[in-house]
This record gives sequence, structure tokens and C-alpha cells, in this order.
Amino acid sequence: MAAPTFLSKLGRICRHSWVDEAAVRRALPADALERLAERVRASERRHSGEIRLCVEAGLPLSYLWRHAAPKERAVTLFGKLRVWDTAHNNGVLVYLLLAEHAIEIVADRGIDARVDDAEWAAMAQRMGAAFREGRFEDGLTQALEEMSALLVAHFPLAENEPDTNELPDEPVVL
Repeated sequence: MAAPTFLSKLGRICRHSWVDEAAVRRALPADALERLAERVRASERRHSGEIRLCVEAGLPLSYLWRHAAPKERAVTLFGKLRVWDTAHNNGVLVYLLLAEHAIEIVADRGIDARVDDAEWAAMAQRMGAAFREGRFEDGLTQALEEMSALLVAHFPLAENEPDTNELPDEPVVL
């Protein structure tokens, strides 16, 4: 891949500057975020995994200037949001970057070792199809259902085992 030119960097910076938190709120209004939080809660009652949703309008300037990929930001947020810090190493972060229409799924080593990379990629593609149609809540709901099925299959709660909620269920909006 060729090094980005000054003009391509400037164009990317402008694109990310124009997409703001209001764009996120249009894509996912408060009531949609609450429904998604409830879906995460319902999912986590069935398995020991933790799911975090993160929607960011645009990358910080430091990422843009060095032409960092959305995946790098997703991995950083995976750490900052402590998704890696679960008892069974089975946290999953779904990261949506609106300015680039990018979707990244970052899974901790416990679940990632049991799920093929192609399955994560297919899940992201299905979300992307819904997002291109402007159906952000539907795309995230579908992904939550698919992730729940994987986590139930690999990390089910034992009978009478209480659900330990290790991370907040509310989507993070940046």
C-alpha cells in the first residue's frame, strides 16, 4: 500500500470532522441505544461472555494523522473499555466507525480460539449490509443474536449458575 499523500490525509481528516456525535444520535437514537443495552443484558443471562458495543463518529486526530486503520482504534478501545478483563477471556467488542462505515469485531482469546476468523468476518459483512441500508439497530441486533449463539455454544451458564455481569451493558458512544 502506498503512503498516503498530504491531500489524502487532509481529506480523511475533513471527513472525520464532519461526522459528529449528532450523526451517531441520528443513526442510533437514545431509545435504540436503550433497546440494544437490554438485548446485551438478555444475551448475557444465557452465557458467561461479555459483549460491548461501541459507536464512534470519527477517529481522533492522532489516528488520522498517522493514517491508522479502524482496526487499530478498535483494539485500543477493547483495552480501554476493559473487554479483555473478563474471568473466562470471552469478551467481544463490536466497533462501528461511522465516518468510514467501518465495522470491527475484536474478541478476547477465550472465544476467538473457538470461532473461526471467517465467521467473525461474515458477521461483520451482514452488519455492513444492514448499515448500508441505514438499519443500524437491526444490524447490531442481528450481530448480538449471532454472538449470543456463539457464546451460549462455547460458554453456557451452568444450571443455577448466576450471571456475573462484569462490564456495563450500555453501548458506548464516542
